[in-house]
Amino acid sequence: MSALTWAVAAVVTDPAGRVLLCRQSGGGRRWALPGGRLRRDESPPAAARREIRAETGWEVDLVDLVGLYRLGDTAAPPPPAGRCGALPDVLVHVFRAQVRADAAADATAGGCQLDWHPADALPEALTPTTRAAVADALAGRSGVLRETTRVGGDVEPAGAAPPPGQRAGGELGTPRR
Repeated sequence: MSALTWAVAAVVTDPAGRVLLCRQSGGGRRWALPGGRLRRDESPPAAARREIRAETGWEVDLVDLVGLYRLGDTAAPPPPAGRCGALPDVLVHVFRAQVRADAAADATAGGCQLDWHPADALPEALTPTTRAAVADALAGRSGVLRETTRVGGDVEPAGAAPPPGQRAGGELGTPRR
């Protein structure tokens, strides 16, 4: 295993059942879940609320943990002994969240194009973790352990499923319903 980066993301929905996605300016212009990296001595729920507020300007209520998603590069050759690979493995805590009805949006920090998408009409260009986590969240799953893989050397935004026709990585455990 390469170096490990800890990240958080959330499947944020509105009362109409739409999913909030963020399109980063880099990383292949794929859509991802709002989120980011944990800070030192910060809990995953606190980091998720902070990162979502920073990217969207909205306060959210975390409903539950959809699952833990490990993003790795299974096609990369193993690094030499004592060295890390070029890209770190990312372990993303993905939460289910809803925008607080009583919270007005602040100005966003930028760097991300936000858009609400109907659950049955998601964009084709989703990151591997986003595709898997949204499917799990919309199916009502919690406690999922899943591995996803990078596609074509793409660097997935922290907090971010393969392109259409390509399968996400296998589940590490059985999802609870």
